[in-house]
Amino acid sequence: MDTTQRTDQQRSADRRRRELLEAADRVVLRDGPGASMNAIAAEAGITKPILYRHFGDKGGLYAALAKRHTDALLGALRAALDAPAERRERVEATLDTYLAAIEARPQVYRFLMHPSEGGQPGDPGFDVGKHSAPLLRRMGEELAEVIEERVDLGPGSQQLARVWGHGIVGMMHAAGDWWLGERPCTRAELVRSLADLLWGRLAAAGDRVGGPGF
Repeated sequence: MDTTQRTDQQRSADRRRRELLEAADRVVLRDGPGASMNAIAAEAGITKPILYRHFGDKGGLYAALAKRHTDALLGALRAALDAPAERRERVEATLDTYLAAIEARPQVYRFLMHPSEGGQPGDPGFDVGKHSAPLLRRMGEELAEVIEERVDLGPGSQQLARVWGHGIVGMMHAAGDWWLGERPCTRAELVRSLADLLWGRLAAAGDRVGGPGF
């Protein structure tokens, strides 16, 4: 098999994988954590064994969907952090971006963060700790990198940036999960309250010399 043929086959496989993920997304938007491999296969117009061939198992499909949505969310968060505004405004915009994302697609959020809620006989839900914890860790590490490259935290800056990154993600996740379930206040009120909680040390820290600024 020559290189051109292998490249064409890879492109075809990648395109088919994207189509299957789009079909899975449609089912997740409809069914949330109750999305099943049977329903996704039916939406894609294929049999379940073909779906397994592309993703291995339900965990593999979940991992692919989690990466797809996490990539999009991280891109939106970085755009908010890069916006031409004062630091406090960018902090609030970043928090609001996360909350707006889970508010706009609550079924997707529940699928990613509470997948075990959707377990069905013969088609069990995901292990929430096994699958969602790595997603949160990835977000924490990404935020830690942003903080380290932009904020002067003094001695031990790398470790402190990781503490901040994971701490902020944990705060956003826990507060957002509670807020999405109970709606005790408006999104704007929650954003202001969370920004107030973060603001003391963030306001005092200077920009890292040579960095893009924060």
